[in-house]
Amino acid sequence: MKKKLSQIAEDFIKTLQSRNSAEELIPFYHQDIEQIEFPNTFTKNKTISNLDDLKLASERGKKVLLKEEFEIIKLYSFDNTVIIEALWTGTLAVPIGNIPAGGQMKAYFAQFYEFKDDKIIKQRNYDCFEPFN
Repeated sequence: MKKKLSQIAEDFIKTLQSRNSAEELIPFYHQDIEQIEFPNTFTKNKTISNLDDLKLASERGKKVLLKEEFEIIKLYSFDNTVIIEALWTGTLAVPIGNIPAGGQMKAYFAQFYEFKDDKIIKQRNYDCFEPFN
């Protein structure tokens, strides 16, 4: 039985928060993935990433975070698109702003996933971080 796209998106989020390496995320991505991250506290300009960029970003993130958790607030699914509204909590491995190592930062995420062949081919992130400076 074919998985619903909403379940694939939820499985992706679960894997994202429990991963040990970027390789665990690869099965979710289409080879032509394009991820767009809109400006936020950490990303000053809109960035567009491909699969190799996402692997590098995942590995960098694991050096900054001890763990990350996503609480899905709302999930919408239609056609080939899934939208997730989530509360993200990251436990820091290094200090950032006034948050010490071991402390937590929070962000409110809206993520739009477009699928092709049951793989994420386009992802748009709108990340709103709580102040930490």
